[in-house]
Amino acid sequence: MAFTIALAGKGGVGKTTIAGMLIKYMIKNGKTPILAVDADSNYNLNEVLGLKVTDTLGNAREDMKKGDVPGGMTKDIFISMRLEEAVIESGDYDLIVMGQPEGTGCYCAANTLLLNCLERLSDNYPYIVMDNEAGMEHISRLTTKNVDVLIIVGDASRRGLQAAFRINRLAAELHIGVVKSYLILNQVKNSVPDEIMALIKENGLAFAGMVPEDDVVYDYDSNGKPTVELPEDNPALQAAFGIFDRILN
Repeated sequence: MAFTIALAGKGGVGKTTIAGMLIKYMIKNGKTPILAVDADSNYNLNEVLGLKVTDTLGNAREDMKKGDVPGGMTKDIFISMRLEEAVIESGDYDLIVMGQPEGTGCYCAANTLLLNCLERLSDNYPYIVMDNEAGMEHISRLTTKNVDVLIIVGDASRRGLQAAFRINRLAAELHIGVVKSYLILNQVKNSVPDEIMALIKENGLAFAGMVPEDDVVYDYDSNGKPTVELPEDNPALQAAFGIFDRILN
C-alpha cells in the first residue's frame, strides 16, 4: 500500500508550490518513485514540476462518452489503455492529471474515474502525493480519502485559518481515513502573530511550521519556472524541508 500525502487549502495560499517543494524533498531523501496526482480540474502541478501535460483523465472520460472507443474494445480496456497513456513519466516521479470534468458543474464521474485510477496505480508506487483543488469540495466528494498525511496549507490570516480549520473538521467528520493532519502556514511575513498561534492551538490542528514569503519563489511562479528547480539554499525551500523532516520522519 502506497504512503499517501494529500495537500488541501483555500485558493491563493500556494498549495501547489508546497506540493512541488514536497516532491523535491522526497526525491532528495530517496522517497521514490512517486506518483504525483493533480486532482484539480484547473491543473497546474505540471508547471511546478516542469512537465508538459499530453493527456488527462477528463479527456479519456469525454472520449468514452462520445463513443470514441475503437471497435472490438470494451470500455474497461479503453479506459485502462488511456490511463496508461495519461501517466506522464519523469524519472523519480510520474504525474497524472484529472483535468476538466464532463459538463458544467459536474464532477462526480471525473472523481470516480480518478479514484479508480488511483486504486489501479497505487501498487506501482510506494509514495503518492495528491495536490487537490482549492476549498472543501474534494473532501465532501471523497476524492481525498485513506491518506497517511493530510497537509492543510493556509496563510496567517483569520479567514485563511478558518478555511483550514473547516477542512480539518470536515475530514474528521466524514471519517475518510486520514491518519495525521498538519497545518503549514505559507507566505508568512516576518513571524506568526501570537493571536494567530493561540487560534491554531485553540482549534487543535497540529501546527507543522511556517514557510516565509520569498521573492525568488514569487519570481519562479510569475515566470513559469518549475519550483522543483529552486536552489537548495533558498530560505523558503529550507523552511519547507525542515517541516517535512519533522512530519515525515
